[in-house]
Amino acid sequence: MGIKIEFTGRHIEVTEALKKHAAGQFERLGPLFDSKPPKANVTIEVERGRHRSEINMHWRNENLSATSVDADMYQSLSKSVAKIEKQARKLKEKVVDKAHRARRSLSKAVGESVPPSRQPKIVVSKMKAKKPVTPQEAAMLLDAGKENFLLFRDADSGEISLIHKRPDGNYGLVQT
Repeated sequence: MGIKIEFTGRHIEVTEALKKHAAGQFERLGPLFDSKPPKANVTIEVERGRHRSEINMHWRNENLSATSVDADMYQSLSKSVAKIEKQARKLKEKVVDKAHRARRSLSKAVGESVPPSRQPKIVVSKMKAKKPVTPQEAAMLLDAGKENFLLFRDADSGEISLIHKRPDGNYGLVQT
């Protein structure tokens, strides 16, 4: 069950190498289209040294399209397929979310009990002790990292404090 690809060339011959490259790029999209294989129309053209690739893909009742221009046709095809992949992932997430929401509301309407979720795991994180910092410096460190909170020793009081990002965009400071 592969993707059906039709090629059209304008001012360029669609070689076997180009077809093979495009097919290889589309292979990585296979898991996204698990139920029904899509149909793709790939149009490539060369105009004034610019290599343009356009992909129109029909899957289920949706049309995905992407266009890319590059100095190299292979790069242009790769960029277009990447754009299609991004659209397909977004579409699949939307379909899955809609299906899960429907199941959840149906189970509540029927009165079935929702199975209890597993107990959350405790994941231990180890932090290296750094020199004492002020709350303002801790906020800057928090912005520089990926974490939502930072445990630190306050330079002024010497106490352990916690700073965290709040949903409103501000910072919360917990002092002991």
